Amino acid sequence: MRATKHILILILLVFLVISCKNKQSNTQNPNQQNQNEVTAKDILGNSKYLAISYGGYRKKSRDFQPSIEELKEDMKILHAMNIRILRTYNVRLAHTSNILKAIRELKNEDANFEMYMMVGAWIDCKNAWTDQPLNHHEESENNASEIDRAVALAQEFPDIVKVIAVGNEAMVKWAASYFVQPAVILKWVNHLQALKKKGDLSKDLWITSSDNFASWGGGDPQYHVEDLTKLIEAVDYLSVHTYPMHDTHYNPIFWGVFGDETELSSLKRIDIAMNRAKTYAVSQSDSVASYIKSLGINKPIHIGETGWASFSNGYYGAKGSKATDEYKEAIFYNHIREWTNEANMSCFYFEAFDEPWKDAHNSGGSENHFGLFTVDGKAKYVLWDLVDKGVFEGLTRGGNPITKTYNGNKEALFLEVELPPVKKEITKNH
Repeated sequence: MRATKHILILILLVFLVISCKNKQSNTQNPNQQNQNEVTAKDILGNSKYLAISYGGYRKKSRDFQPSIEELKEDMKILHAMNIRILRTYNVRLAHTSNILKAIRELKNEDANFEMYMMVGAWIDCKNAWTDQPLNHHEESENNASEIDRAVALAQEFPDIVKVIAVGNEAMVKWAASYFVQPAVILKWVNHLQALKKKGDLSKDLWITSSDNFASWGGGDPQYHVEDLTKLIEAVDYLSVHTYPMHDTHYNPIFWGVFGDETELSSLKRIDIAMNRAKTYAVSQSDSVASYIKSLGINKPIHIGETGWASFSNGYYGAKGSKATDEYKEAIFYNHIREWTNEANMSCFYFEAFDEPWKDAHNSGGSENHFGLFTVDGKAKYVLWDLVDKGVFEGLTRGGNPITKTYNGNKEALFLEVELPPVKKEITKNH
């Protein structure tokens, strides 16, 4: 009898432990279920969910992968400035999967932490990045495994991964070392859409490709092919890139000081030039919208990339178009956020932090200086006001507190600001 009583007590204790664990798991992160229910449709074009392009690399080679703790540092910084959606570029390296792990850890530590991702799957042509002849009409054998990895991450982290992008600037023909024809992107977009229909991926997961405005039909008619039309029909939205900064060198029709503008103050001349740069970006987005409308297709458009470097020792700096410094970067960033928020568009602004691997052999190359923060965690001019407000208080990058570039000395900053070149004329279209 006594043994039976002990067994009954033991069963009761086991039942209570299981009940407590179930209760704990249900209350550990009350946002978990809600964040599972948040969809790409809810967050894209929603100004409460600011987006940014993110790479956490802090050294001159991607052989040095950021640790989970380093990624968590960055996530906290971005979350503090109301960033809620990140864009990454490939899943071949550990970077993207580690970001997802870092976000999950932060969510488990803090029920109010919220971050989502647009995961990019890198797409190449046959023989890209090899010494073999390139074949832009066939794809790399690596593409299939890249897509498989993206699918696996979307399945493992459905509460975080809300978009998969097939390729990055993979169709634009100036990406001469790896571009593919639209048929390749279409193949993989259709594959992912089929997985959604089968239930292997969430029906609410959005599929896109992230590419230059011209690749989406907004520029040269050579891109206006049947497979592009099919691709536009197949994606859930168009992720469009526009880079006025690059065109201050390659197509400077809008860039400079024109006519009577030479009589204005220095800052006014810069402001007018930067406003034209924003108008140029808007016109490229509008050109894509006009093209898809001409096809009788109605799809959302969001900005997959745009940005403005804070320094260049090449085409865009003091010896070139005089476009790059922290002051102009700040103006462009604010213009773009204002435009896209008002237009109910998301903008995955490029980019969060400087990444020195992008032009490892030239530390002054513009590709190393697109970040809103320096590698060591200094906030560039565009974010000085957030530093003043204490937004980053207690946060660090690499152990460094978040402080201002130039030690917050605006006069020192302006000593490096170049005036746009004086031009004789500007076309009526800009």
